[in-house]
Amino acid sequence: MLLNNFWLKVCGVSVLSLAIAMPVMAESKDAQQLLDTMQNDSLVKSQELQSNELAQVNAISQLSDVRPTDWAFTALQSLVERYGCIAGYSDRSFRGKQALSRYEFAAGLNACLDKINEIIAAGLADKVSKQDLATLQKLQEEFAAELATLRGRVDSLEAKTTKLEAQQFSTTTKLSGEAILAVSGVSTGRDSIASPFGGTAPAKQNIVFQNRVRLNFLTSFTGSDRLRTRLQMGNAQPLLTTSNAVAPASLLASNDGRLGFDDSTLATNNNSIFLEALDYSFSLGDRMRVTVFANGGNHFYYADTINPYLDAQGGGNGALSRFGERNSIYGINGNGAGIGLNYKISDAFKLDLGYLANTANLPTGTTGSGLTGGNYSALAQLVFQPSEQFKAGLTYVLAYNGTSAGQSGFRYGGAGQATGSFLGNLIAGARLIPTDATSTIPSTPVSSNSYGAQISYRFSPNFVVGGWAGYTSARLFSLGDADIWNYAISFAFPNLGKEGNLLGIVAGVEPTLRGIRTYAGNSLPLSNSEVWHLEAFYKYQVTNNLSITPGFIWILNPNQVSDNGNLFIGTIRTTFSF
Repeated sequence: MLLNNFWLKVCGVSVLSLAIAMPVMAESKDAQQLLDTMQNDSLVKSQELQSNELAQVNAISQLSDVRPTDWAFTALQSLVERYGCIAGYSDRSFRGKQALSRYEFAAGLNACLDKINEIIAAGLADKVSKQDLATLQKLQEEFAAELATLRGRVDSLEAKTTKLEAQQFSTTTKLSGEAILAVSGVSTGRDSIASPFGGTAPAKQNIVFQNRVRLNFLTSFTGSDRLRTRLQMGNAQPLLTTSNAVAPASLLASNDGRLGFDDSTLATNNNSIFLEALDYSFSLGDRMRVTVFANGGNHFYYADTINPYLDAQGGGNGALSRFGERNSIYGINGNGAGIGLNYKISDAFKLDLGYLANTANLPTGTTGSGLTGGNYSALAQLVFQPSEQFKAGLTYVLAYNGTSAGQSGFRYGGAGQATGSFLGNLIAGARLIPTDATSTIPSTPVSSNSYGAQISYRFSPNFVVGGWAGYTSARLFSLGDADIWNYAISFAFPNLGKEGNLLGIVAGVEPTLRGIRTYAGNSLPLSNSEVWHLEAFYKYQVTNNLSITPGFIWILNPNQVSDNGNLFIGTIRTTFSF
């Protein structure tokens, strides 16, 4: 018999209350809380819940933690094999000692009632004993209030789900967005800043109020793939620019301390909407992930930069500066088209490979263009992660930059997104001899080999230390060979003061040109003081969708000129996200 008087007397709770389970209960100890969560979750959250549902079992042997010696084994066996209203967890366990609430029991009872109704409706009423029906009737009367509440909430949830499906943006596409509003300013102890090429430019700038907005359309066709279409607009240009200095004007200000969300090309867009990124990623087997970039591709979109919390890929929630987000070599020849691969070699090792061309859309050029004939960069990286606390990576980037119209020349970043000094980015056509302000080096193709080492260690969930070093050996074909370095150490304090908050500190040297060895064996007399970068910020998470981040950046030896006054950059960044 399914239930007898002994079972009804045990602790005042039927064995049925320990045995019956329902998929929607998962591991929650409070059905009320679970239902409220389900009502407030998004479509994506609902899909995640469904992936963790309990699975129906058809034989008692399928429950790994139920043994014939268990005192409730016979009851479970009867419920499974006679009525089929038992569900096991995804690991095929039953967890019979887990406590449950009256709402959970009501949910399980309701599941068994529905199953018995199906049996009766199928004309198999003789398979349900009268004593079982009498027991279930008593239980139904005992838990009538809970059953009514549960059914009312389920009906309400179904109505809301139907409304959501009718009004949802798309069945395959999720819309997410980010809006950055920032008040920023820069100051130095002097009225002007010297250029390594000769001449000076105004250094004191007005306080500005800038913005950048992104809309991401994330589409999935199979559930494991993703098509990303990103629209962007803004007016956040670099703080240190000038238009009233002797030529070349763009090289007389400082390119150091660039904020992560600024873009010199945005000044011409002036809040006009444009397609910033278009890429498609999918899995090949269990170990490989492939990302195809049609527009706006960067190596840091697919490769692990090993700088958790500070690298937010866009300047909205991580470090304030572009330099503080990651090793600068990840940005070489960015904003292009190409492909990125991630391959899991083992539990501890992963391989990242990629190729990008930021002239892929140009059919012709002076010295080559297109996907394979113009500017390109190829990345190979080995990541080692033996535990959740420790991660390290070795990175190599091979790049070429030509002189065709529309090509931007070598730099640590795509067009409008260079990181580090002008000398450190080897901008084509730049004056590289500071003792002669009238001399220029003709635009020249540049080939480069860059090497990087990154490391991160999580001492606790609230304290992470990281760092990197990057070295670029570049050959300027009409001049000589150049050595460029960048390195830093970072500290991240997540959830400091409140969940979602972040205190970040970065100290290092932005890409700095150490010198050029000419083909004649001479070294040009460059001003090669290291550009030191000190940064600190505190992100305060006001709500799930709003954060405010005050912070500052201190630049020593801007433009690689030691006589220049230090730069002090301050900003209050407000980020809205959904």
